[in-house]
Amino acid sequence: MSCFRIPGPICGSNAPPLDTGTLVRWWTPAPGPMCVAPPPRQWYQYSRAGGFAAATLTMSPQAVALLKAIETLRLAPYDDQTSKDISAWVEGATIGYGHLIAKGEWATYRDGITEAQAKALFRADAEPFERAVGAAITVNVQQYEFDAMVILAFNIGQSGFRNSSVAKLVNDPKAVTGHASLEDAWKSWNKSQGKVMKGLINRRAAEWRIYTSATYAGW
Repeated sequence: MSCFRIPGPICGSNAPPLDTGTLVRWWTPAPGPMCVAPPPRQWYQYSRAGGFAAATLTMSPQAVALLKAIETLRLAPYDDQTSKDISAWVEGATIGYGHLIAKGEWATYRDGITEAQAKALFRADAEPFERAVGAAITVNVQQYEFDAMVILAFNIGQSGFRNSSVAKLVNDPKAVTGHASLEDAWKSWNKSQGKVMKGLINRRAAEWRIYTSATYAGW
């Protein structure tokens, strides 16, 4: 059996053509789907020999976009544990892109905020976590590894990250912790109020994919 080749690269056969030109007879197997080149990788997905000092890095645009998508935008105050809107301050009161409202801030946020205010609040909230990761990590890292750690720290808190087995094992893979590996330490942050949460399991898995393969995707 033979067939004709259409213009452009074809995924389907490595058999040599019988002639040259746009319409060329070739041997089986028949042509498969057209080859589609993957999109080019962005600068923050590449590794650089020796990495970067963590203290010099800030989140990449993709990390910012993903973290916003993970946190979701809420313009009215809500309870982070129930996701229900609230009219009075509670522990876990939240607004914008995951901003926890301190009791003393309630008067500022109780009537809600605009999207522009939410973006400014997110940027202000993110900077301390970038600095916290930069201060805690004493070895050079890649941009995507830094991004993953900031997204983790944004969820578990600055002190939580600073004192975590994750930070210890990134700095020293041979450090003695209660975990068999960095992955185990990372994914152990899967509980809220003492209960294992499916959402946190999924979040940790997404962060780990960023850290290990520069794959920026939610769940």
